[in-house]
Amino acid sequence: MKAAVLREVGKPMEIEEVSISKPKRREVLIRTVASGVCHSDLHFYNGTYPYPLPTILGHEAAGVVEAVGEDVTYVQPGDHVVSCLSTFCGHCDHCLTGHMSLCQSPETKRGQDDEPRLAIDEKPSTQFLNLSAYAEQMLVHEHSIAKIRKDMPLDRAALIGCGVTTGVGAIFHSAKVEPGTTVAVIGCGGVGLSCINGAAIAGAGRIIAVDMVGSKLNLAKEFGATDVVDASQGDPVAQVQELTGGGVHYAFEAIGLKVTTEQAFKMLRRGGLATVIGMIPPGQMIELHGVEFLGEKKIQGSLMGSNRFRVDMPRFVDFYMQGKLKLDEMISERISLSGVNDALNALHSGEVARQVIVFDQ
Repeated sequence: MKAAVLREVGKPMEIEEVSISKPKRREVLIRTVASGVCHSDLHFYNGTYPYPLPTILGHEAAGVVEAVGEDVTYVQPGDHVVSCLSTFCGHCDHCLTGHMSLCQSPETKRGQDDEPRLAIDEKPSTQFLNLSAYAEQMLVHEHSIAKIRKDMPLDRAALIGCGVTTGVGAIFHSAKVEPGTTVAVIGCGGVGLSCINGAAIAGAGRIIAVDMVGSKLNLAKEFGATDVVDASQGDPVAQVQELTGGGVHYAFEAIGLKVTTEQAFKMLRRGGLATVIGMIPPGQMIELHGVEFLGEKKIQGSLMGSNRFRVDMPRFVDFYMQGKLKLDEMISERISLSGVNDALNALHSGEVARQVIVFDQ
């Protein structure tokens, strides 16, 4: 199959022929139809988060089941699915207490003595985040996919595989936003826009979008923002506090920076909750004013929206089909696999929310 191979950090990926195995016990072979170019991939592409190379990036995808291995009963050939990097075993402490997104069980991967799922130059390749979606096919554990209705367009369904689930899930599951409350979202990329959309669906009374790019703030309004704050035009914390008369109930950081994480905490009213969604680079330390904890302000992390993706994703699909979840507006451009490097560069410059790779069918 053809895949975009990353051989060296920061160097353009080449479209190469890569070997893919056949599904074994509890594995599913998927024909990739669409794959979103997510900002998380950029962190691995530029080396912010180290990863064994060579590898095939990509983790936000949708496709059609081609074949299944032994003991797979959840899907059959022809089913439409969305992939998710939150592969779960189903019986560890995290899974049994309803926190499947935190599962790190190695049993969903092939063992060192097994034939690898992917091979580059006839040598085993590490499968990126259990998926490696910048490829014509994916071979994954059955607990890496959610089955969806067949009338859902797969190029839009792909976005649910990461960005939408991360943003909307942070609202529903991580923070549990209550109707009528005030929300601030810092960063209006794909995840931030999904967070704004989720807050609107959850019934937040006021949703404040914060960014430095005017076009993204305009887009945020389409996703449900009631107010926008241009962070390039003065202190965003002061602007949010002025808009709300003292701060928000919930703040969400959707960029992954020290300064914006600290701003999210400072935007809170007494008793407020800040949720960090963005991927802060390793080694970065966050500084908070200790006395503010006396006002019962709280800060927490969120991994992939604290998802239960087998339940969440079909529901998100229904939201889209009902007109509640905005996916069409998020897609800046549909590209071929050969355009993946340009798409990552566009993310780095902050020009787009999402570009989607659509594979030849």
